[in-house]
Amino acid sequence: MFRQQPPAWSEPFISRPLEHPLQLTRPFDQITREWAWENATGKGIKVAVIDSGIDATHEAVGGPVSSYASVQEGSDGIYYDTLPHTDAHGHATACSGIIRRVAPECELYSVKVLGNDLKGRGLIFASGLRWAIEQGVQVCNLSLGTTKKEFYALLHELVDMAYFKNIILVTAANNFPIPSFPSMYSSVISVASHPGKDPFLYYYNPKPPVEFGAPGINVRVAWRDHKWITATGNSFAAPHIAGLVARILSKHPELTPFQIKFVLYALAANVSKERTPHNPYEE
Repeated sequence: MFRQQPPAWSEPFISRPLEHPLQLTRPFDQITREWAWENATGKGIKVAVIDSGIDATHEAVGGPVSSYASVQEGSDGIYYDTLPHTDAHGHATACSGIIRRVAPECELYSVKVLGNDLKGRGLIFASGLRWAIEQGVQVCNLSLGTTKKEFYALLHELVDMAYFKNIILVTAANNFPIPSFPSMYSSVISVASHPGKDPFLYYYNPKPPVEFGAPGINVRVAWRDHKWITATGNSFAAPHIAGLVARILSKHPELTPFQIKFVLYALAANVSKERTPHNPYEE
């Protein structure tokens, strides 16, 4: 019998201690909100808001934006304008205000891929996501998506790239019953709306692809020109979960994407023993 080389990808499983030992999460019934995020603020966690650009001067944003990139397309192809910008619409400022409400000390990255009509090209969107991944952010809030199937493979490649780099992508489900990408991919955290007002109240959906429900119906959000509006949409549910993820990671930076999903599942109001399920429509 001749000796064969081990199959590809076998190296991490050879019989010696790992160079980077894995950190264990708690048993399911010991995962509590106190352990997961109490006293955490999101400090040290980079959160990219890939959207219409953040207005850093709005009171809801509550602090500076750490980095900017406005994705542009010129005669020579895609390029990134990294000068400070403002919000072309109001949408990104709304999402950023929610994130900072939940994780006030997180570092925001403004990735501008949408215009003042809240529309953008799929290639611009994908390029913005690629830029955020290359910056080494830990969380991306994607309150946008595309229904165009020609971008399915490209976005899937980027989502997988993020997953294997331990970057959490929190995506808003489409507001209409039409599949949109990347919210339909299994490796993202897909979010839809419930009508509650408590920013820390969310539910698990046992029938994915949409996995969690967070406040997103008639919520008061920041808007352009330092204004506030009452708005409805899955766009505003996703940043509630993105903020929670930032809080969890600031306390437990070793957690991987699938561990983060497990913690979120364990602490959902309709799963956790800490919260008594109730009807948010009665709030």
